[in-house]
Amino acid sequence: MREPRTVSRDIFGALVPYGTPHELKAGETVYLTQSLGGSHTCVTEMGYMVRIDAQDADAIGERVDAAPTADEIRDKPLDQVVWDRLKTCYDPEIPVNIVDLGLVYSVNVTEIEAEDGIGAGNKVTVRFALTAPGCGMGDVLKQDIIRKVSELPSVVRSDVDVTFDPPWTQDLMSDAARLQLGLM
Repeated sequence: MREPRTVSRDIFGALVPYGTPHELKAGETVYLTQSLGGSHTCVTEMGYMVRIDAQDADAIGERVDAAPTADEIRDKPLDQVVWDRLKTCYDPEIPVNIVDLGLVYSVNVTEIEAEDGIGAGNKVTVRFALTAPGCGMGDVLKQDIIRKVSELPSVVRSDVDVTFDPPWTQDLMSDAARLQLGLM
């Protein structure tokens, strides 16, 4: 996939693999290389790779994905809904979601009482790793996780802990991920 797109309004994306903000100006041409889970990876005419978050998808002619509604998830346990939602988070360079990559180590759901202006509901804590300790996209992935979990009905607080214990290895990847990446 390498589709040219014209940016319709000024937006910021994250430079890959550094994670630093990069402004894309209205009228600029970018080339869409990956569009998964609501985020989009583009290459600029200068050769920079930029990840564009879901909320700015419309600026490159893509649809903004909506979070699931309470009716859509009513019959599932919240922890399963969170795992499913995390399967919509993608590394901007790898077309495999972070769950199948083995980056998500745990999901913990706890009910909390109303506190400090936050209503009663559920707190979700996600523990995840990066493929390498120096990965510049760690904060970008963390914010993606927080956004996607926080959008779920009944979630009033979400915390994301980045860990390197145990260190991530390819052994943590699902068979489907290994097959997709040609490692099997």
